[in-house]
Amino acid sequence: MSGRQNRYEEIAAFLRGVIDEAQPGDRLPSDTELAGRFKVSRMTARHAVQVLESEGLLVREQGRGTFVSSRPVARMLGSPLSFTTSMKAKGLVATSQTIEAVLESPSAEDVAALNLDPDGQVQVLTRLRLADGVPMAIERAVLAPGVAAVVDSIEGKSLHQQFVAIGRTPAWARSHVSARLATARERRLLELPARGVILNENRIIYDQNDEALEHTDTWYAAERYTFTTVMTAGGSR
Repeated sequence: MSGRQNRYEEIAAFLRGVIDEAQPGDRLPSDTELAGRFKVSRMTARHAVQVLESEGLLVREQGRGTFVSSRPVARMLGSPLSFTTSMKAKGLVATSQTIEAVLESPSAEDVAALNLDPDGQVQVLTRLRLADGVPMAIERAVLAPGVAAVVDSIEGKSLHQQFVAIGRTPAWARSHVSARLATARERRLLELPARGVILNENRIIYDQNDEALEHTDTWYAAERYTFTTVMTAGGSR
């Protein structure tokens, strides 16, 4: 192992200790400050910072500095649990900002998921989801015709609570997840760095009678989440 590798690992270890004692959003030393403290080149200091950035422990904002990132939030893959409820369980305050609520022609995937008339229109609700004011995900929900009216009174409320209020309780879901780099729009809305990563969960949620409620795409800020799943030998839906 070269001396340069030893030095950047030493800096990375120092930063991990600082982060352990800090709060999300706290400013961290700059590359220049680290280089001076450890008497190394800025390139070596920058390499240490990039290692921790790749681990999701810090974020670099051009023109502002380096900051402790938000702690990742655990989420169960395929869970029908609402964003509001899951955040509350973790002691976080969930809020939403409606990006748009429109009628659109359904995609082929929407038609198959919700058993729609391909020539009709469908209610689409797109929202930015936040926890303690931090943008966590962008959610685009295509609603089944029988529950579309809940959009009229959704502002500031949980979509799933609105389903329960009309007797359609979200009970289970099917989902799959993929990863990619965020688009410019997603980086802006989710306040992600230049090469921020998105986890896309495509999900169909069903009610207590196994009838589809919504077909949803959620684009999560990957650095703010960890995903878990439960796997069994047989018995899956």
